[in-house]
Amino acid sequence: MNSVTAQNTAGGSGRDRAGKYLTFELDGTEFAIEILKVVEILKMMEITNVPMWPGFAKGTINLRGRVIPVIDLRMKFGLSPTEETERTCTIVVELGGDQIGVVVEAVNEVREIAADDISDPPRVGGTVDSDFMLGMGKTEGKTIILLALEKVLIDAAEILGLDAGMLEEELLEADLV
Repeated sequence: MNSVTAQNTAGGSGRDRAGKYLTFELDGTEFAIEILKVVEILKMMEITNVPMWPGFAKGTINLRGRVIPVIDLRMKFGLSPTEETERTCTIVVELGGDQIGVVVEAVNEVREIAADDISDPPRVGGTVDSDFMLGMGKTEGKTIILLALEKVLIDAAEILGLDAGMLEEELLEADLV
C-alpha cells in the first residue's frame, strides 16, 4: 500500500474523526461507528430471508411498515454467523439516505473519542481489512476499531437496494476514498 492509499484509508486527520461513537462487539473485539449514523438499536426480531442474496445478507425486517435490509457484520468480515443471545442486537443506521440493519453480538455504550486518541489503522493483519476502518480509537486502556460502514457496504449496495451513488458521495465528503 502506498502512502497516499494509507492516508486515504485513515479517513482524514484524527480531528476529523473525533466525536461520539456507538461501541459494539464482534468476535471478542470492540468496534465503533459514528453515533450520527445510528437511527436506533433493536432487539433481534423476525428476519425475512431473501433468495439469491449473499450469505452475509440475513434478509429484511419490517420496521414500522418500512422494509429494511439486514446484514450480519460477522459474516461480512468472513467470520461464522452471529449466534443469537440476549445481547444480540440490530443497529439500524442511515447511509446515503437509506436505512440498513447491522446485526452485532452486543452493543456496549456511546463513547466520546478525542482526536488525540485516534490513530491510523494498521496496514496488515487483523479480522477486518483496514480499508473499512476510520482509525483506531484508544480509550480507557482499550483499543477500539472505528468502522467506516459506507466502505463496508459499498460493494453490496446494489444487492441490498442501497443507493451506491449516495454512499460514494458520503465517502468523498468524509475523505474516505
